[in-house]
Amino acid sequence: MDPTWLTLASLFSLIGMAACAYGRRQRLLVPTILGIVLMIYPYFVSSALVLVVVGALLLAGVVVGVRTES
Repeated sequence: MDPTWLTLASLFSLIGMAACAYGRRQRLLVPTILGIVLMIYPYFVSSALVLVVVGALLLAGVVVGVRTES
């Protein structure tokens, strides 16, 4: 297993866990769902480049979702 991929997958999963917890605490749907997706999607991606691109898009979705719902 590639150490770069493993580090990035752990990072995005940790950020997803934080987004999910924040969304549940604030009762916001978008950060909760995208946080769960951030925790799960590394299991289905094998390339580090795709992992970063998809993760960045999901993180942007979390930020936009928080600003829109708040």
